[in-house]
Amino acid sequence: MKTVQISLNSIDKVKSFVNDITKFDYDFDLVSGRYVIDAKSIMGIFSLDLSKPIDLNIHADDNADAVLEVLKPYLV
Repeated sequence: MKTVQISLNSIDKVKSFVNDITKFDYDFDLVSGRYVIDAKSIMGIFSLDLSKPIDLNIHADDNADAVLEVLKPYLV
């Protein structure tokens, strides 16, 4: 598992983020305080405080580099 911080401070960013990560078969969790939600859930993402950076847990063992390449626009 790898953890990175991302910023999703606009509706368009959230939509493109979900579209980007649904291309992967891995599990992604967003962690904000004590809340952990599925990062592929648009409704779940909007339940978080998006004004601050959020931790993204990537549950990928072998190919995390490809995921990080796609996530570059969102990384803090």
